[in-house]
Amino acid sequence: MENNELLYWLALRSASGIGNVTFKSLLGFFPSPYHVFQAAYPELLRIPGIGPKTASAIKGFHQWQKLENELKELKKFHIHLVTLHDREYPGILKNIFDYPPLLYVKGTLEEGDLNIAMVGSRMASTYGVYTTERLARELAMNGMTIVSGMARGIDSAAHRGALAGRGRTIAVLGCGLDVIYPPENKDLYKKISENGAVISEYAPGTPPNAPNFPMRNRIISGLSLGVVVVEANERSGSLITARIAMEQGREVFAVPGSIDFHGSRGSHRLIKEGAKLIENVDDVLEEILPQIRRTRRELLPGEKKGSTDLREMRQPDQETSVSHPSSERSFSEHETMILNLLASGTVDIDTIIAKSGLSVNETMNCLLNLELYDAILQLPGKLYKRKETPCPIP
Repeated sequence: MENNELLYWLALRSASGIGNVTFKSLLGFFPSPYHVFQAAYPELLRIPGIGPKTASAIKGFHQWQKLENELKELKKFHIHLVTLHDREYPGILKNIFDYPPLLYVKGTLEEGDLNIAMVGSRMASTYGVYTTERLARELAMNGMTIVSGMARGIDSAAHRGALAGRGRTIAVLGCGLDVIYPPENKDLYKKISENGAVISEYAPGTPPNAPNFPMRNRIISGLSLGVVVVEANERSGSLITARIAMEQGREVFAVPGSIDFHGSRGSHRLIKEGAKLIENVDDVLEEILPQIRRTRRELLPGEKKGSTDLREMRQPDQETSVSHPSSERSFSEHETMILNLLASGTVDIDTIIAKSGLSVNETMNCLLNLELYDAILQLPGKLYKRKETPCPIP
């Protein structure tokens, strides 16, 4: 998107009286922020939720030079803006009520990301940190992207675990992307931006003020298929994330802890209220994979794309046909390569990665796709076998 067009997105976000919901309402009547600013005053007043004060703020907006300087600063810090009209904007996030109209991004957001959020106490125990890193690593090795808030304790452990599993991870900050908080996470911030993305709805220079963090929690859960809570006391912000996730229709998981540890009380309460108790990565995957399968089933041939629900995820950019007698499914170039590798028989995961030349995350994404489309079979010990007659999603 050109800088001139981005200028209008920033201006509309900055105009007095324009929140996320009002922004969305305006774009329901006008094709872009540029057209909002070109609209006549009476025309703006006809939009539900736009009163004289807000219409005047739009028509009298004058901080253009300030926003031009902001765009220059973004370029300086290698930060780019992703608007809700961009393909890079996560489709799953549009399912929440007050999704942000634009995101500041350092790194890359990918359409193929299957996100699992992991959150918990900043004052984590050794057990909590170890468990989080292990779960995050194993989820990453199974093709999941780990989302968290880069806070001390459990959040940082979740990002580290994903990186250790050579997977992707996304950090959602409660401040501007030029403000690294907590400051000791400077190196982690860099690694996340190189192996995923650091994102925020807040403009550069925004400090990590307390009210920002509950707001960013809705993005953490909104980006994700499910939320895993590890160690949360009864007043933990992680419980806010879990409650938001439930309201958004996301899966909620909780890791049990010692009954004598106060940091486990919030997690245990979530379990009592219906969160799924998890002991290993399979407990998460068995809940998440059917959800992915359901969204896959809805992607029928000829379906109109561009919707804003979960079905927007994991659509391959390039497709190469592979002929199978019982399926008209077209597989991506990478999926086709892996199917060919499995033509000779059962192959272990390390060999697949080595021979394909793909990253662990790319390989696991492809294998997950092929399993969901019943093209391959996973055997114990991370061995994979091609099915003779793969069939469509049941």
